[in-house]
Amino acid sequence: MLHSKGEYCVKRITRISRLRSCGLFRNFTWPSDLPEFGQYNLIYGWNWTGKTTLSRLFRDLELGRAPTMGEAEMSIDGSNVRGENFPQSTLQVRVFNRDFIQENVFPVGDSDMPPILVLGAANVEKHKEIERLKGDRDAAQSHLEAARSEKQTARKDFDQFCIDRAKVTKDTLRSSGQNLYNNYDKSNFQVDATKMVEAAASDTHRLTDTERDGLLARHQSTPKPIVAELDYTLPDFSTIMASVSELLTTTVVSAAIETLKGDPTLADWTRQGLALHRNRNAERCLFCRQPLLRDRLADLEAHFSTQYEQFIQRIDQKISELKAASTESARLRLPAKTELYDDLGPKFQSPEAGLKKALELVRDFLDAAALALEDKKGRAFERVKLELEAPPVVVDTIEKLNEVIRKHNQVCSDFETQIGETRKRLADDMIAAEVEAFVCRRDAADRATADVQSRVQGVECLTRAIAKLEREIIEHHQPAEELNEDLHKYLGHQELSLEIRKTGYAITRGGVPAPSLSEGETTAIALLYFLKSLQDRRFALANGVIVLDDPVSSLDANALFLAFGFIRERTKDAGQLFVLTHSFPFFRQVRNWFHHQKGQKKKDVHQRPARFFMLDSALEENARRSAIRWLDPLLEQYESEYQYLFARVHRASTELTSQGLEQNYVLPNVARRMLEAFLAFRQPHISGDLWQKLKEVQFDEAKKLRILRFLHTHSHSIAMGEPEHDLTALAEGPNVLNNLLEMIKSLDDTHFSAMVQLVAPSGDSGEAEEEAVTV
Repeated sequence: MLHSKGEYCVKRITRISRLRSCGLFRNFTWPSDLPEFGQYNLIYGWNWTGKTTLSRLFRDLELGRAPTMGEAEMSIDGSNVRGENFPQSTLQVRVFNRDFIQENVFPVGDSDMPPILVLGAANVEKHKEIERLKGDRDAAQSHLEAARSEKQTARKDFDQFCIDRAKVTKDTLRSSGQNLYNNYDKSNFQVDATKMVEAAASDTHRLTDTERDGLLARHQSTPKPIVAELDYTLPDFSTIMASVSELLTTTVVSAAIETLKGDPTLADWTRQGLALHRNRNAERCLFCRQPLLRDRLADLEAHFSTQYEQFIQRIDQKISELKAASTESARLRLPAKTELYDDLGPKFQSPEAGLKKALELVRDFLDAAALALEDKKGRAFERVKLELEAPPVVVDTIEKLNEVIRKHNQVCSDFETQIGETRKRLADDMIAAEVEAFVCRRDAADRATADVQSRVQGVECLTRAIAKLEREIIEHHQPAEELNEDLHKYLGHQELSLEIRKTGYAITRGGVPAPSLSEGETTAIALLYFLKSLQDRRFALANGVIVLDDPVSSLDANALFLAFGFIRERTKDAGQLFVLTHSFPFFRQVRNWFHHQKGQKKKDVHQRPARFFMLDSALEENARRSAIRWLDPLLEQYESEYQYLFARVHRASTELTSQGLEQNYVLPNVARRMLEAFLAFRQPHISGDLWQKLKEVQFDEAKKLRILRFLHTHSHSIAMGEPEHDLTALAEGPNVLNNLLEMIKSLDDTHFSAMVQLVAPSGDSGEAEEEAVTV
């Protein structure tokens, strides 16, 4: 950041841009007409107006942590920094408040005060070496961060690869029921892939496309029932042909009737008719009813002799055997392909087709043989040549089918085991396909990890070297002696001292640990320790921001003046200074100091090094809300707070009725402080509380009681608390304040007139007061 003339300027906090739900700052936004913070900033505010909240916000920035309460946003050199980004801020800040005291000066337990580190002349060379080593460490740290980024990238790439491959395996092999691949993850994949790499067995686990398709089909199958093997034997074609041929070539020797011998159809019809007449003992022809001639019957009997009948029966028996065999082959049931596991389908398909073709040829063969015998029955008296050949049937077709069926039945008997083995083979195949990529990514991640470890060791080595040199040059005897000197000057005695310990300082009284300290002693030690810590070599005062929150709380006038002297001396060269206080005497000291800064008299407030602010608290929507305002001119111009208090009371006594009841809440405390200041001047000889002083005032008793009741009920002598519930008393505020002004006028009319002229010179108190407090 540059000044208008071009000289270098340190980074500064320019404004508190926004506060939401931060204590009393319920909804604060920096007003557009409010000047930004300068190099020196004085913020005046009574207790319970938000000073502690602001100091804790600054301390959050100092410690690099996000505010724990509400939302905050600061502007640093014009750039807004949100509270959650405080940890990334490089601005050096030191805050003195109650939290600093509790955490560093008087921590809970037996902890010592942290040491303040300064640099002695004898250690300059070591300090230069430390700075060099720190430069090397910064470079090593930068390389380490780059290595960590590469490691993170490589590890992420490796993990994502394992996640993706595990997901493919899981999605491919998952199933209902118990299955270890249902929960297959990257850890499982890494273990399996590592084992395969160590065994150098990836090639042995690869599958052909056909094997993979078959195993996938089996994996996707469900349990099937056992299928019966085929119980069928192909006919012995040679035997059948021999027996049929024998029948065809056999002839019957008998007194044959030529007409029947040459007409098989007529012979068969006659034979059947003869048997029918014989069985009925018929004497007449059943067809024409003519008498049967005995000679004709004898001729027929001779033609169809016993030998003939027996031969025909042989033929009929063989025909029946052939038809039965044909029927058996036709009725043979083959299992459907769907009854077998899918991977067995291709092995079943070819022998199934062969068997079906063989059975068809068998039936054709048997039917042809039976037909030839049927023809022979009409040609029993002649030799017939067999014109039939054995079909080209593969005799082991049925056995091949039964082999497939047996494999199916074996799978049925041990389904889960075989399915598990199937999934394992498929998983191994998928892993084997990715082994090369797995090794590549794993090795890259391992190399990146090793690189990080090596660089971590390098940084740690440099850190140890720096720490060794720092231990050699750390010398907190000098700041302890200087602190003791400051403390003795401040207190005016040497009873209290800081005793040097290995890890810091301990407070002693008369050489022994001091178990209890007065409030003044506590404040003195805490403040002096803080101011001395600004010289710590770990903090650059000229580039840093100093924040002091009520550093002189509860100090008497002499101690306050001494404290101010130390503060002015130790913080005058700070890059930026904030002083927050409710003590008007201390406020006055700081204000006068700031007024004498070079360039403070410039007309343009934006060119002045010092800026003056105040915290204003008001009741809105049944809740107190604080805001940062420009300091009221009456507080900036006069040596007493009295003028400002009088202006507030005078204005409220004339305008209060139009502003709403909520504006009354702040006025009892304002009126009390004004009255106490007035009576302290008028009656310096009377000690005691407010009522003791009022009793000596010659004024209407009823009005005095009314004033006292209003002030006691709705104010606190030190801090403005929450209002009471007596809204009736608050509602009469304008009348009570008029009574108060009336009493002051009756006691000192000249003083009253001068004050009215000061705060409302135009005679219009409302307009004058508004003009007086406007920036």
